[in-house]
Amino acid sequence: MAHEGAHAVADALLGRQVDHITLNLDPANSGATQAKEEGGCLVSIIAAFVGYVGPSSFGLGAAKLIQHGYIVAALWITLFLLGILLFLMHWSFGWITVPLAAGLVYVLARYAPVLAQTVAAYAIAWLLLLTGVRGILARGPQSGDGQRLSQLTFIPRVIWFLLWLAATLAAVAVGGSWLVMRS
Repeated sequence: MAHEGAHAVADALLGRQVDHITLNLDPANSGATQAKEEGGCLVSIIAAFVGYVGPSSFGLGAAKLIQHGYIVAALWITLFLLGILLFLMHWSFGWITVPLAAGLVYVLARYAPVLAQTVAAYAIAWLLLLTGVRGILARGPQSGDGQRLSQLTFIPRVIWFLLWLAATLAAVAVGGSWLVMRS
């Protein structure tokens, strides 16, 4: 969800019209974000790169909110982003998983006691931070986005893999320190 959502956010911020997002039920947890190919090569490179650092970036955002004591805000922002994702969802497995995740976050944000909200916000932040690394390691240098970036830039896929891995590990270190050393 966060990977494809990050592609969609990048596309929208770079001026592309996002048509739809697809999430598949397969061992690789694959998906796709379909956007109009506008803006040239640099826009395509940025949009392709952002997907793999998306979960970690969202995790950093949640960790920063938690660090500053905005725990319930982290839950409501998560719900808002899931709502946007659902709005962009093409008929796929995402029509099951996104509403389930959004429903759970809503119940926690609206009805759960403060302790449960705190645990949920921390769990979401850690989940996003760690799934960023897991996504990179699971797909390895042979990822579809790595192939696309290699074609666009002539930089080998393994370099993109190492950049993504370094970025997600740095996000775990920074976000983890914010969560552990909460002010």
